[in-house]
Amino acid sequence: MPRTSAGLLVFRREAGFPEVLLVHPGGPFWRKRDEGAWSIPKGEYGPGEDAQAAAFREFAEELGAVPPAGPPFPLGEAVQAGGKRVVAYAVEGAFDVNAVRSNSFEMEWPPGSGRRELFPEVDRAGWFTLPAATLKIIPGQRPLLERLEVMLAG
Repeated sequence: MPRTSAGLLVFRREAGFPEVLLVHPGGPFWRKRDEGAWSIPKGEYGPGEDAQAAAFREFAEELGAVPPAGPPFPLGEAVQAGGKRVVAYAVEGAFDVNAVRSNSFEMEWPPGSGRRELFPEVDRAGWFTLPAATLKIIPGQRPLLERLEVMLAG
């Protein structure tokens, strides 16, 4: 069964143009990747768990901040490479990208060394215009940006 994540696509309007908040994954595998590596703040949720509640919880865990209080707008789901389904909600709000306080995960690093090291789930966040975000975001999540753009135009 494919894994399912839920996340928030937070947006703001700067000088009349929308910008979106994206996060860069932490850990050694993502350190040198930029284009096609960023994501909306998201995380897995289990059967019977409310996707919207999971999206707000994951924002708080990945960024260490209270999610924006605006009303969430469902953006539907996108499918990433590997089959992971991402259910997303758009929320208008603000976030100081210098205030990221992500939770962490532990893994053996370097592989085969027997050493365990802690890494942040998210190592940074940024605000991007929609054209810039389209380049930065994981390709499977691009439909979420397109749906946000349609929503904001309507």
